[in-house]
Amino acid sequence: MTETTSAATAATTTSGVAVWPCLVYRDAVAAIEFLERAFGFVLRARYPENGPVVDHAEMDWPGGGGIMFGSVREEMALDTMAPGTGSVYLVTDIPDELYRRAKEAGATITRELRDEDYGSRGFVCRDPEGVHWSFGTYAGA
Repeated sequence: MTETTSAATAATTTSGVAVWPCLVYRDAVAAIEFLERAFGFVLRARYPENGPVVDHAEMDWPGGGGIMFGSVREEMALDTMAPGTGSVYLVTDIPDELYRRAKEAGATITRELRDEDYGSRGFVCRDPEGVHWSFGTYAGA
């Protein structure tokens, strides 16, 4: 085992998650509500706890992992991290249920629920600010 492999394994086993997609929203408060209702994310942390601006939020994905995001701020370099951009793939064993929830919550479906040649079942949608969310049963090779 290499030193890099050992460090990666330690990071994964210590924190439980080694990869956290990071996003920026114009209305991060509304994003929290949408992500809970549409996809079942669970709010872990929000700073500050109240008000129209979210400096930092963390939401857990019930299947493992999570996301971090916050409100866009004037001092951000928008050419490198524009609100409403990004694409996240999440593994799920309930794609049909998430598809229904996403539609009911107002997500824009960009790829209908379907079975793929490689054995996955899933769909792709956009949240109200334009971030692409892919859900599927494919958990990687």
